[in-house]
Amino acid sequence: MNSLYNHFHPHNCKGLLSLLLIFTLAIHGQKKEDIRTVVNMNEGWAYLENGVKELSSSENYIWESVNLPHTWNAEDVVDAEPGYRRDAGWYRKTIYMDAVLTEKLYQLYFEGANIVSEVYINNQFAGKHIGGYVGFTIDITKFLIKGENTILVRVDNGYNPEIIPSQQSDFFIYGGITRDVYFITQPVEHLGKIQITTPSVSKSKGTLTIKAQVENLSSKDLKLESIIIDPTGKQVAKKTVSISSETTEIHFKPISSPMLWDTETPQLYTVSFLLTEKGKVVDRKEEKFGFRWFEFKDHGPFYLNGKRLIIRGTHRHEEHAGTGAAMSNAQHYADLKLIKSMGANFVRLAHYPQDPEVYKACDELGLLVWDELPWCRGGVGNEPWKENTKRLLKEMIEQNYNHPSIIIWSLGNEMYWLPEFENGDNPDLINPFLEQLNQIAHELDPYRKTAIRKYYEGADIVDVFSPSIWSGWYSGSYKSYQKAIDTYKKEYKHFIHAEYGGSSHMGRHSENPITGEGVIQSEGWEEEIVQTQVDNIAKIGDWSENYIVDLFDWHLRISESDPDFAGNIQWAFKDFGTPLRPENDIPYMNQKGLVDRNGNPKDAFFVFKSYWSKEPFVYIESHTWTERQGPENLERNISVYSNCKEVELFLNEKSLGTKEKNIQNFPASGLNWDLLFQEGKNTLIAIGKDQTGKEFRDEMEVQYRFQKNESPKALALHYSRLSNGNILVTAEAIDKNGFRCLDYEKRVYFQCLSGGETIKNQGTPTGSEIISMSNGKASIEVQPHKESDKIVMSVLNQDFKGTYLEIDSSIIQK
Repeated sequence: MNSLYNHFHPHNCKGLLSLLLIFTLAIHGQKKEDIRTVVNMNEGWAYLENGVKELSSSENYIWESVNLPHTWNAEDVVDAEPGYRRDAGWYRKTIYMDAVLTEKLYQLYFEGANIVSEVYINNQFAGKHIGGYVGFTIDITKFLIKGENTILVRVDNGYNPEIIPSQQSDFFIYGGITRDVYFITQPVEHLGKIQITTPSVSKSKGTLTIKAQVENLSSKDLKLESIIIDPTGKQVAKKTVSISSETTEIHFKPISSPMLWDTETPQLYTVSFLLTEKGKVVDRKEEKFGFRWFEFKDHGPFYLNGKRLIIRGTHRHEEHAGTGAAMSNAQHYADLKLIKSMGANFVRLAHYPQDPEVYKACDELGLLVWDELPWCRGGVGNEPWKENTKRLLKEMIEQNYNHPSIIIWSLGNEMYWLPEFENGDNPDLINPFLEQLNQIAHELDPYRKTAIRKYYEGADIVDVFSPSIWSGWYSGSYKSYQKAIDTYKKEYKHFIHAEYGGSSHMGRHSENPITGEGVIQSEGWEEEIVQTQVDNIAKIGDWSENYIVDLFDWHLRISESDPDFAGNIQWAFKDFGTPLRPENDIPYMNQKGLVDRNGNPKDAFFVFKSYWSKEPFVYIESHTWTERQGPENLERNISVYSNCKEVELFLNEKSLGTKEKNIQNFPASGLNWDLLFQEGKNTLIAIGKDQTGKEFRDEMEVQYRFQKNESPKALALHYSRLSNGNILVTAEAIDKNGFRCLDYEKRVYFQCLSGGETIKNQGTPTGSEIISMSNGKASIEVQPHKESDKIVMSVLNQDFKGTYLEIDSSIIQK
């Protein structure tokens, strides 16, 4: 690395950038007796979008001010231009040190950076990490000086087949420092990795073993005090041991009647550690853990703490509209809280380890976790690939070991598919390596299960297996689901079903959704059929919310009623980006989510909530289906999704009767009514009662017409003002009579010609300039320029060459 300190001095930066680069650590006035400090380093970085391997002092680089987490792929993954940036970027920060104490170690801890990271301190190479999705520490002690210090981090997400996940994966590999960074100051002799194990747990007692490491051990009179605090704050155990080696095992007397961690009451214990030398505190740490036990019955259900628990799960990718993978802790927690509010008790982290905040949230909320090594597609690789993969598995397990929410270490997903190395899909090569991974996982953690999904040749290697069942989407009819799980319960000793569902375009509805009856091979369920020319709903379906609601309703009716089934895990909770789907209704979005990429629920969310949630609610299907049509005197069926024991439906203030919920009935557990809409405005009110008789209600309006729309003749634009000050511009396909064409689903293209900026590249129903219509309608959010006197918008496609709308200043400046 060239000597570039003067070039990177903050005074060479312009404007606010120089202010942002100065980071004064909480080390001012630090004394020798200060123990450990952990300071968040997210604020005030500079970013250079340049893939060079070394920066040149003769080059006048232009740096951008950013805060972490950050990815350079926040928007380009879903913009109109094919592909996304796979290269390197540089991050820079200046920190000020009053002193560099010889009694201390100084480290940078990265919660995650994608994919290969190199760290330089004052232009000296300090360390490197290969692989994204896990944390790593760089010791920078010997490179720091008193005064200003420059941190440089080069992160590279370029194509590299030797690092998992595979480039063939159905999700984006975001580049950047995508998680939090911390500056850690600690004693040279300090507490390192802490591993908390509960080998045997029952209602009457819980055993507890702690393995503690002391880094740079040199003292001969060290003691470690461990204090166990129960969830109520009461001290229940205390033990002090002498430290004679770098790793010490501490065995406690069994904890009587432990407060168990489960999905309803996720009780968390705390261990406080004090490392002392001759009575003086040298270091301190704190960890959380929980007492719980679980079991997959052979060819049968799942048990948690001795009780059968139906696994009610979903999947989560780590990304959000506008930020990509660079999500804040608040966004992570909000995702998991929304999943829990739906009534889920299980989440599969697809297809890689996720932010530490995710595991913390799952521990606190009561969500069981399937944690997954990012061996996703690509086959088995060469020796560097194998070493990288084994190391990432070890890092994943060691970093996340203490979380009681985790019950499964998954070793991969669809690993054989689309090999990147010659013969990489050969089971004779894959299986020996899979066996190595399985052995590593069990050696590091004998108390949890291993799993894989959709690699049948390796099903007997791991503890838990999920075959591929996509009844009603990639193959067959959803009505074949019971047959599928009956088959696999017998075939696989510990069977859990991960991944099912289908795509839905928010706001798209159909009076007669395509089910494939008479066209598809209805008895099938295996996903492999997607790779053939056989028709399936993914190909011929209408992507309506109505069809997906019915599909999930059927799956849940089965899974909630089968006494021998462990449970299933829906794919996926939130719409997410993928490079493999540019032609989807929202380009580059996998739209199988129960919520959109911003976390706004689709109808399917309420189907799950009606089966799983204990919080009473009522939801009329559907609040995004407010304009309908059909002949006079043609009955329509309305479903209400609710977890109330009974629901009464009103149409235009007239009761249509009360019905009791029964999950054996389909659809909507019997909460559905045939009714006749009147022409024009119709008001629907649903009132549900819980076990105590307390009422819960939902209300919506439907505009109904007896005349069917004709062929579209134009695109019409109109607008409304949003509470945030932005403008929502809506395009409608209309016929010669001015009726919206409810059957028009083609793509349209929005553009703001002047006066504002579209909120684009979000991958959401109102954040995409390119989007397919839902029932002849599409919208985009526009942010006005402050000094504009008008906004000019256009919308077009190949059918209609352009419609224009002017919004004047009186609207903009309100």
